[in-house]
Amino acid sequence: MDTIASLFSFITWPVSWVIVQFHKLYGWIFGPDTGWAWGLSIVSLVVLIRICLIPLFVKQIKSTRNMQLLQPKMKAIQERYKSDKQRQSEEMMKLYKETGTNPLSSCLPIIAQSPFFFALYHVLSAIASNKKIGVIDQSLLDSARQAHIFGAPLAAKFMDSAEKVDALGASLTDVRIVTAVMIVLMSASQFFTQRQLMTKNVDLTVKTPYMQQQKMLMYIFPLIFAVMGINFPVGVLVYWLTTNVWTMGQQMYVINQNPTPGSKAQEQYLGRLLKSVTAHGEVRGRTRRNTVKRIVAKGPDRNDIERKFVVGLAKLGLAPQEDGTVAKSDTAVAEAEGSAPQRRHQPKRQTKAQRQTGAAHQGGAKDDDSSESASKTSLKKSSAQDDKSKPAGKAASGSSRQAKSGQRKGPQRPKHPSKK
Repeated sequence: MDTIASLFSFITWPVSWVIVQFHKLYGWIFGPDTGWAWGLSIVSLVVLIRICLIPLFVKQIKSTRNMQLLQPKMKAIQERYKSDKQRQSEEMMKLYKETGTNPLSSCLPIIAQSPFFFALYHVLSAIASNKKIGVIDQSLLDSARQAHIFGAPLAAKFMDSAEKVDALGASLTDVRIVTAVMIVLMSASQFFTQRQLMTKNVDLTVKTPYMQQQKMLMYIFPLIFAVMGINFPVGVLVYWLTTNVWTMGQQMYVINQNPTPGSKAQEQYLGRLLKSVTAHGEVRGRTRRNTVKRIVAKGPDRNDIERKFVVGLAKLGLAPQEDGTVAKSDTAVAEAEGSAPQRRHQPKRQTKAQRQTGAAHQGGAKDDDSSESASKTSLKKSSAQDDKSKPAGKAASGSSRQAKSGQRKGPQRPKHPSKK
């Protein structure tokens, strides 16, 4: 760890300068040699760094969302070019280029703050070794060595020996209790942040390997930080715990205000939006109007949650507009119900006894139908015979009348001209 931290020694001067400036402020309030002054200086350093990284965090959210939407297409490419890895990679890069997605964007915040993390580690290690570093002179060094957070010095570690801890003016028991609690809190905050992302802000209708990977990371990352945490000084643990809490709060805000389409968070968000429209009769806030605008632009491509929201507006006699507002509409109910997908009603599953009983009824019905059809057939045959016999009877009666009148049966020969 010391070797890695030395690689970022070029940034230790600005990091130490920022800490000293915050220390002047908090030292005036709490006292220069207190743990509050130095601890809050580290917390303020984290807040300043994370504010500067907000644009990268927005990119991370967009990249993560785009990666979730691209998972079905990526899976299709993998199955299509299963035996050709080179072609598979080319098609993946082509897909990223067409959609403007960068897979590395999701790691940008962590990568960007890594130099500050290792620079802070380098500063605290120098304080523990009683060495001046950056803008921290001997007086500030002595002040930092006297600062304790709940009885643990800023530069102390969980794995430090009793002699090293005694040199910092603390007991080994206090150091290990404080560092253990902070390591647990750091790992728990990391786990909760990842779990919040997986359970609330993921489209559950799409099952992809990406979701399985994220689920594995949800358990792996806290374990990694727990193992690494035993080698972190107390000041670095303060830094990492603060950045985890910041990430958790920032992510919670994004999930509540701009959730992923099709996720549980979107259902909760649109439910709150519908209640707000019901109470005020309008869409309040630019963010909410942009949400309604996106739903209107989707048209028939809306998911079930968005269609449910449109139907809810229709029941209030309102229809969403292209500018993100809502307007009264008498035909909104019919249009909303017409856009809702028709669900197929599956028949209930029957038991074996019910199936046997139904088969017996069907068999009896078939016998009845066969007997009825047989009787109908015989009736048709008899009626056909009667129909055939009727014209014959008429012909016989006609011939008898003709015979009585002195005419010969059958066709008559023409008379010879001499006999006329």
